[in-house]
Amino acid sequence: MKVLTVTGYKSMELGIFKVEDPKISFIKAAIKKRLITLIEEGLEWILISGQMGVELWTGEIVLDLQETYDVKLGIIPPFENQENRWPEPIQQSYQALVMAADFHQPLYKGEYKGGFQFKAKNDWFVEKSDGCLILLDDENPGSNRFFYEKAKNARNYPIYLITPADLDDAVEEQRMADPDYWS
Repeated sequence: MKVLTVTGYKSMELGIFKVEDPKISFIKAAIKKRLITLIEEGLEWILISGQMGVELWTGEIVLDLQETYDVKLGIIPPFENQENRWPEPIQQSYQALVMAADFHQPLYKGEYKGGFQFKAKNDWFVEKSDGCLILLDDENPGSNRFFYEKAKNARNYPIYLITPADLDDAVEEQRMADPDYWS
């Protein structure tokens, strides 16, 4: 696998409303662990649309991983200026990510015009990538369910999931890494 799409929940779907929420570190740890494995197996590109939450955090992880690994980040939003209505700190994170990305190009010129742009985005990501990594809880799907359904219907398209159990493992691993945990 050379090209991977990563997606998942928007931050508000996870009950995360601040950029310094401690839950983000556990989510990032779980994503990073999976990405490192795939990169070490030959992954070259990670694609995101840049939406708030899992995708932005993934972009930040990829930039960190680029210090050690030869992996590239592509940001392909469904339309221009998707971040205009986001909170200011998240807009700033997005803009910094776009500036540092190896590739950035919206699928559609201009502002939001309709839901068809999100459907086209999902179609494009499945067509242009060799597989996907999705943060997903089958019992509580969010907006990520649309991409997940598209991915499930594609032929020979590997789907890697990060589940609530994986997040629990990330929490436990971080707790155990704390020297005070053992005293």
